[in-house]
Amino acid sequence: MYRSSGVLLPISALPSPYGIGTLGKCAYDFVDFLAQAGQSYWQLLPLGPTSYGDSPYSSFSTFAGNPYFIDLDFLIRDGLLTQEEVDAAPWGGDPSRVDYGLLYRVRFPLLRKAYQRGAEALASEVHSFRQENRDWLENYALFMAVKDHFGSVSWTQWPDEDIRLAQPWAVDAYAEKLAGDVDFYVFLQYLFFSQWGALRAYAHEKGIQFIGDLPIYVALDSADVWDSPQYFQLDENRVPTEVAGVPPDAFTADGQLWGNPLYNWDALAAEGYHWWLRRIDGARRLYDVIRIDHFRGFESYWAVPYGHTTAKLGRWRPGPGMDLVRVLSGWFPDLEFIAEDLGYITPQVRALLDGSGFPGMKILQFAFDPQGDSDYLPHHCLEKSVCYIGTHDNPTVLGWLETLTPAERAFAHRYMHITDMEGWCWGMIRAGMATASVLFVSQMQDLLCLGREARTNIPGTLGGNWVWRMGPRDASPDLAAKLRDYTKLYRRLPNV
Repeated sequence: MYRSSGVLLPISALPSPYGIGTLGKCAYDFVDFLAQAGQSYWQLLPLGPTSYGDSPYSSFSTFAGNPYFIDLDFLIRDGLLTQEEVDAAPWGGDPSRVDYGLLYRVRFPLLRKAYQRGAEALASEVHSFRQENRDWLENYALFMAVKDHFGSVSWTQWPDEDIRLAQPWAVDAYAEKLAGDVDFYVFLQYLFFSQWGALRAYAHEKGIQFIGDLPIYVALDSADVWDSPQYFQLDENRVPTEVAGVPPDAFTADGQLWGNPLYNWDALAAEGYHWWLRRIDGARRLYDVIRIDHFRGFESYWAVPYGHTTAKLGRWRPGPGMDLVRVLSGWFPDLEFIAEDLGYITPQVRALLDGSGFPGMKILQFAFDPQGDSDYLPHHCLEKSVCYIGTHDNPTVLGWLETLTPAERAFAHRYMHITDMEGWCWGMIRAGMATASVLFVSQMQDLLCLGREARTNIPGTLGGNWVWRMGPRDASPDLAAKLRDYTKLYRRLPNV
């Protein structure tokens, strides 16, 4: 990784006409914007199919792609849909927000039509794709088909005990019984990965690489847990014994109860972490750089007894540490990682980060305590780090300003030499660009100087998250020129 910069923008936030961002023209246009702006990276949130709560960090599969991102205009181009069919669907009245409930009702009937028209014509291509991805695709497609069969409830509530426990005879029986639905979900993944592959190739031609987020945990209601329960801390009825979260801190008195099943690290280690190797290999098909979410969980993780309503009564338990890091680095020596080393950081976590060789993260919004010398202040951003103003879990710059005390605001203003002409958003972009960090990433919302209404996510809350979308003219040539000027000034233009 060379000295460079990039922009964080979820695919969902792109301005397509069909209710959510897609892998279509809007994505290609954004790649063009990044190239014009002298950027090297487009950072994304996880691309998997989302479940209850719409969080990209809670997916039905760690390997699959989100069908919502399949571009409908490309399906029209390929003769799988008609313009009239797509235009007849209601896409919502607010193009600045994603309506996930509406998408669920509208998207899948259209995708079913595309499947019915394309299954036979594309049979050879789909078969090849199916063979190449059979290690995860068959079980994912069956999982989704059975979910539909039982009214979309979590697999833990499936009324047929044999298929809930993934007994081999039940798996075979349901695969035969629901073959058409299984084929449909295979077809959707073929469409997603075909469109993604074309977009990624185009981005590479333009000099843009993708940074992708890999959540450390997977969702309980996922094909991953249903298909491979031996790798998770579950009892004989496949109910979690303890679940993931983080302890109380200055921001959350109850901590954060994520509810993900925890890994059975002993079982994973006994098999050489094969499941994790498959997971990283799957992510490598999508991204050029992988950001490991909640990296500190590799050193030790907060385990909360299942059934508790807060994370307060958890305990720290040891993670795999350098044992896993060495395996990943050994199998993927040419793959670049970023470690999200945020949260409760101990000397042991710092030692793991140092041992891994992965760059950690510096968040400018955490820096400006006038009483201390924060590790996040720009002068502490060492070269082996990635600097952000804030991540998807932080407010925008203008939203952050509303949370500051007068003393914090005064210190930040003085430290960064904020002027009225430049403003806070671009003043902080300048401060991040000027750090020694090898990579600086800004949120698109801050390039647009948007307020709290444009925040991506408020951790620990349900509803109103993951919905912000940019406007069709936001990624303008003028904005690209301004960002390129800052990028050039601080020597972050691509090496060409």
